[in-house]
Amino acid sequence: MGVGLEDIKKLRTMTGAGLGDCKKALAESNGDIEGAIEIIRKKGQAVAAKRSDREAAEGAVLCKAENGFGAIIALKCETDFVAKNEDFVKLAQAILDAAVANKCKTLEEVKNLPMGNGTVAEAVTDRSGITGEKMELDGYFVIESDNISCYNHQGKNMLCTMVALNKEVDAAYGHAVAMQVAAMNPVSLCEADVPEKVRKEEYEIAADKARQEGKPENMIERIAQGRMQKFYKEACLLNQEFIQDSKLSVSDYLKQADKECTVTAFSRFTLRAE
Repeated sequence: MGVGLEDIKKLRTMTGAGLGDCKKALAESNGDIEGAIEIIRKKGQAVAAKRSDREAAEGAVLCKAENGFGAIIALKCETDFVAKNEDFVKLAQAILDAAVANKCKTLEEVKNLPMGNGTVAEAVTDRSGITGEKMELDGYFVIESDNISCYNHQGKNMLCTMVALNKEVDAAYGHAVAMQVAAMNPVSLCEADVPEKVRKEEYEIAADKARQEGKPENMIERIAQGRMQKFYKEACLLNQEFIQDSKLSVSDYLKQADKECTVTAFSRFTLRAE
């Protein structure tokens, strides 16, 4: 029987498979959509296995928080077309929902959760088989707190952040700080949390720069320490200038809600190189 263009388009939308593969699968299944999906899935799994060494640089990053538990998760694939496929995004959301509902602490726990007739890991493999692309869960971040704000940058599923506050204040405050984390990509929460390795590297950079500028050796340490303060202001979330009002630091902004309000944890993940 002939294969209609509308059915080919429908199958492509449902699976993310190529037009030629969709046409062949429909011909094999005598026009049965469900049968064609199964054909694509089986053929795709073999193709995906061969592509296991390929880079999965596209995908969907999602975040969610409820009942004192928040998570960011990334489901990766190879192409932007598949990343924007409705069923791919639905799978990523279903995995995130299950992870948060079960309060999974690690990615391995997430992969072993039941889903459909198997596990989450098997559901990802099945989806990989349908599209013929490499897919993987990569990136799972958790925060436990009673006051968590999540932010999906521009709703594009490419960059997500979470922020936990120690006080229950108007949700706008948490949302604003979550946006701050997305925009400014802080290294740490505060100066004390900056990793020692990063601290030493930045100090050496500052000291070397002062020497290259011909500053006297007896002034190098003071100049480097001054530049470290600038680094902390840029790299530490609570020290950063608040993007919505540069007259305030993030810490000052939160004190407008409650004088004791502060950030206790934050997380950020993106698929894009920065």
